[in-house]
Amino acid sequence: MAQYSAQLDGVLVALADPTRRAVVRRLGLGPASVGDLAREFPMTLPSFMKHVRTLEANGLIRTVKSGRVRTCVLNRERLVLVDDWLAEQRRIWEGRTDRLERLVTGPEESSP
Repeated sequence: MAQYSAQLDGVLVALADPTRRAVVRRLGLGPASVGDLAREFPMTLPSFMKHVRTLEANGLIRTVKSGRVRTCVLNRERLVLVDDWLAEQRRIWEGRTDRLERLVTGPEESSP
């Protein structure tokens, strides 16, 4: 997983912001225009566009412009980086807790 570290870092930084997580959550329901997405947040459009650019720069969304409307689409495959990392962390911690449990309970007694 180390080869994905820079990519994973960018995705996690992008997802660290609650506005960007809300955008990702909303786009999980389907594509939406920037204008429709921005209406949900109490900020100016230029401020909202910074969030869109961060998500796009880290591969979480892509945007398509048609005329004057820019539509955002979630890149679900990019979320696999986070899922894989979390699965790896889960395996590590489960192994640690299993070892701790064996240490605390001691070796099992064999029955006669």
